[in-house]
Amino acid sequence: MRRHLLTTTAVMLLACTGTALAGMDEAKTFLDKEIGDMSSLDRAAQEKEMQWYIDAAKPFAGMDIKVVSETLTTHEYESKVLAPAFTAITGIKLTHDLIGEGDVVEKLQTQMQSGENIYDAYVNDSDLIGTHWRYQQVRNLTDWMANEGKDVTSPTLDLPDFIGTSFTTAPDKKLYQLPDQQFANLYWFRYDWFNDEKNKADFKAKYGYDLGVPVNWSAYEDIAEFFTGREINGKKVYGHMDYGKKDPSLGWRFTDAWLSMAGNGDKGIPNGLPVDEWGIKVNEKSQPVGSCVARGGDTNGPAAVYSIQKYLDWMKAYAPPAAQGMNFSESGPVPAQGEVAQQIFWYTAFTADAVKKGLPVVNEDGTPKWRMAPSPHGVYWKEGMKLGYQDVGSWTLMKSTPDDRAKAAWLYAQFVTSKTVDVKKSHVGLTLIRESSIQHESFTKRAPELGGLIEFYRSPARVQWSPTGTNVPDYPKLAQLWWQAVGDAAAGNKTPQEAMDSLCAEQEKVLQRLERAGIQGEFGPQLAEEHDLEYWNKDAVSKGNLAPQLKIENEKEKPMTVNYDELVKSWQK
Repeated sequence: MRRHLLTTTAVMLLACTGTALAGMDEAKTFLDKEIGDMSSLDRAAQEKEMQWYIDAAKPFAGMDIKVVSETLTTHEYESKVLAPAFTAITGIKLTHDLIGEGDVVEKLQTQMQSGENIYDAYVNDSDLIGTHWRYQQVRNLTDWMANEGKDVTSPTLDLPDFIGTSFTTAPDKKLYQLPDQQFANLYWFRYDWFNDEKNKADFKAKYGYDLGVPVNWSAYEDIAEFFTGREINGKKVYGHMDYGKKDPSLGWRFTDAWLSMAGNGDKGIPNGLPVDEWGIKVNEKSQPVGSCVARGGDTNGPAAVYSIQKYLDWMKAYAPPAAQGMNFSESGPVPAQGEVAQQIFWYTAFTADAVKKGLPVVNEDGTPKWRMAPSPHGVYWKEGMKLGYQDVGSWTLMKSTPDDRAKAAWLYAQFVTSKTVDVKKSHVGLTLIRESSIQHESFTKRAPELGGLIEFYRSPARVQWSPTGTNVPDYPKLAQLWWQAVGDAAAGNKTPQEAMDSLCAEQEKVLQRLERAGIQGEFGPQLAEEHDLEYWNKDAVSKGNLAPQLKIENEKEKPMTVNYDELVKSWQK
């Protein structure tokens, strides 16, 4: 009798919360109000996909599931619009929390260390792929989808349609995370100023070549010099923008592939191998063997030091004076205020905020006065190397999450990345993850308003932009070292060489602790013997590799530019 009463009470509770009403009527309401034709699927296929979610969710109806992500426009849309829709359609009560990026990593670390199930799923950066693979505390999705999670894996998931799965795949060829949003770090410039006839004539007269999108850092430097102090529309403008405050955000300013743009590390897509863009070297077993040049790494090699020197020189000479004291979030809106000619390091996550009508950088018809283009590369860069960074926030299931909770959360992760909703979600957040969404006709129509974002993602160039790779064995521990080291250089307390010497030494201390502890098993660090730069360069060259490269005496190479419109045409061909 008691069991019967409990069951009856449970049914009444479900009815009161509206869970019992979950089904196709709710799905149709959602499709009518929110999706319409903003989908890569037609209406019949949308309803078929929704029916699968309804059926697959039945065993979990009434469960309270909690997931978490950082606070981005894309995730705000998921939390405020898609999560309630998912609950209405499936009956799974889904709470999608939004917290700071650092807090997400902290919660994830706490769950890893304690085994306590804090969240049922996390959207965390694919930069942690090396960490997840080595510690083996997250579900490997390849095996999960084929076994325990097979009954909750959508037949329309279509993994090949995701453009970022190479970033979330470990050396064991298994998928550990499912991309949810991604954005690149590109070159941003004032298209209108670059096409002004007087600016073009004056630049050509001074430098002897055409003003255009810089292909290399030498040209970027010339353009920065040219515009700094120049008067445009009655205002003195600047040729460069950056930020220098000693703050955690200064760390990802550099781990987000600044060194690779200079030419640090080895050739390889999505990441340099055996030496990656952090300067960390691995052996043939993917075991980290060093970060410093003395162990064959490149964190303090000539290319890395050159990258820091250029960062400091340009900020001092060509950026607004206030940039030195700004952090990432403070500096982000500055280019849209209309006094900056170009920025070498600009996250496309700012696109939506930089195309708002009424801004000084937006025309009356709503089209931008600016464009984004591939980043220029430094003097050490060689063809075949990565050229920039893509942030890929990805769904991650911890092994410490109970199976039923992980299954319910996995349904939500697929729902918010499904073909039914992804085109609409991509228009809201402009963080593209699916090829079918990138090619959707609605983005062809909207492309002129987005300053080159769609052209870039439809171009062959995009493969050179990638997140941190698998050489980094413990991202949370190592990433925090960067802002302190670079901050010392930005503050003038250390030379670039001293700062990078300190950074690589601190990274190797972490590697040594991991090696001694043995907690990463056969994939953990095994530090190499120490030798000089010449020894390791000779060793690399003998094996067909690059890093660490020897210092180039003349680091001011011949400047090169390209016409933006011709560049875009070449992609279309």
